Amino acid sequence: MVIDEEILQTAGAETKQYKPSELLFCEGDTPNYYYQIIKGDVKLNNYNEEGKEFIQNILSDGQSCGESIIFIDKPYPMNAEVLTESTVLKLHKTAFLNLLDKSPRLYLEISSFLSERLYYKFIMMQNISSQNPTARLKGLMDYFKSFEVDESPYSFLIPFTRQQMASLTGLCVETAIRTIKHMEKDNILRIKDRKIMY
Repeated sequence: MVIDEEILQTAGAETKQYKPSELLFCEGDTPNYYYQIIKGDVKLNNYNEEGKEFIQNILSDGQSCGESIIFIDKPYPMNAEVLTESTVLKLHKTAFLNLLDKSPRLYLEISSFLSERLYYKFIMMQNISSQNPTARLKGLMDYFKSFEVDESPYSFLIPFTRQQMASLTGLCVETAIRTIKHMEKDNILRIKDRKIMY
């Protein structure tokens, strides 16, 4: 969790319910709120000129989205689309910045979270620059598995669909599916009941 929910509510955050496909914000919108997910999943995405989706990240319980843009006077460069029934805390930008002004500890927590996001971006840029689809998918799985205590082979259930994995790595879904099958043959991962164990 980025910021304690009670602290956000005391600062004036409202709790909102969202259904799948609803948007927290759109590319080009002005950032006026800090969003923190209580429960649910939200994807940050863009679409290219041909309409192909590129997923920048998938966020879940306790994570915030779009917070880095609050600190600069720029519009959102992405959409935040709800994937599952979600409950989200929404705090106005002014109240959020006042809250940080009053608490250096919260500033450190937000800085730590932003650093983690930046690290993820660097890892993903490095993966996407590879022409090898196995390297791209393995890099994605390595990053998410790195947060797990048990790092033994096949202990981590990949929380994404094959379509999401393709969109996160800039691959077409057919290439992702084919590559995942090759990775299973090479004992890099296992598929059990259509779920990917890494």
